[in-house]
Amino acid sequence: MAGPVRQPIDVPSLERYFDKNVPAIRTPLDIKQFGFGQSNPTYLLTSPNSSKFVMRKKPPGKLVSKTAHKVEREYQIIRALQSTNVPVPKVYCLCEDESVIGSPFYIMEFLDGRIFTEPYFPGVSELERRDMWHDAIRTLAKLHKLVPKEIGLERYGKPNGFYNRQIKTFKALGEAQSKTKDTETGEEVGEVPRMDELVAFFSDPKSQPKDRGTPIHGDYKIDNLVYHKTEPRVIGILDWEMSTIGHPLSDISNLIVPWTITAFGTERRNSHLAFHHSQHTPGLPSRNQCLAWYREVAGWDPVLELSWGVAFAMWRDSIIFQGIASRYAVRQASSDQAKKVGAEMKPVAEICWQLVQSVKEDKRSRAHL
Repeated sequence: MAGPVRQPIDVPSLERYFDKNVPAIRTPLDIKQFGFGQSNPTYLLTSPNSSKFVMRKKPPGKLVSKTAHKVEREYQIIRALQSTNVPVPKVYCLCEDESVIGSPFYIMEFLDGRIFTEPYFPGVSELERRDMWHDAIRTLAKLHKLVPKEIGLERYGKPNGFYNRQIKTFKALGEAQSKTKDTETGEEVGEVPRMDELVAFFSDPKSQPKDRGTPIHGDYKIDNLVYHKTEPRVIGILDWEMSTIGHPLSDISNLIVPWTITAFGTERRNSHLAFHHSQHTPGLPSRNQCLAWYREVAGWDPVLELSWGVAFAMWRDSIIFQGIASRYAVRQASSDQAKKVGAEMKPVAEICWQLVQSVKEDKRSRAHL
């Protein structure tokens, strides 16, 4: 997955930094850039003794969003989790000195395992597919059982009011990103459809889920997991940029997006026929089975709040897609698929709207019982 460097860095300066500050990394380095990922440019560093490391850095230039690309927070939580039963890569350093390569970065170990870009796990056996989903669920539940204060993360985020903060953050992001102009055409990215109506619905305290406060990943999904090369178990969770102390419902809602979005057809990103009928892909568990596995380890049941949670996940995704479109517009996108991914903004917002109508209808039905 690593290939040509699309966003050049000052290699001699980076090597001088390692020679002085990180003796574990020998120079000179062979550097390649990973093609996957939409936010922070990520590089594979190989030393002369064939040891491999991964560098995550902020994008170059003026950033579209001041709240995104927080590699410093990624480093902080990964370091804190190294003393827990939640699998994460070892981290070596955080460099906040922009004079080294132009933006802050951190270095972590390269996990030699398997990354699956499709959540139905093509190319594995029926039993392994089931076990891989089971471990993804179990790993998430272990993260949510951690007590922030016990691992030094009591100031990593507030234990209450998570969804209200998310609404405020993503509303502001949506407004800022909509005004981004394409560097070639001058055309604005545009607003997420029905933005005001969706914000009003999610802000209603009568419909929001009960407050909970645990460490959350913020973008927990199959392609952010590294699996053992031969065993169906997670050996590392990647991409902690959106992590905080927040509501665990947000992570579980994000993980089951393939079932959520496939219900509206199979032409959208993250949708697949496998998640419509399990017989198409033997071993793929049902959504209900995943929720049962989660409940067994996490100790709480997300089912009653799930309809609201998955609707919110779709709204958040529409703004994330808008952000990718914005980064493409100013040619800061890390992935070469950014233009296509950014185009998902409007279709996903429409799915969100339909889910919101379902939540409202369910609420009306319960009121008449």
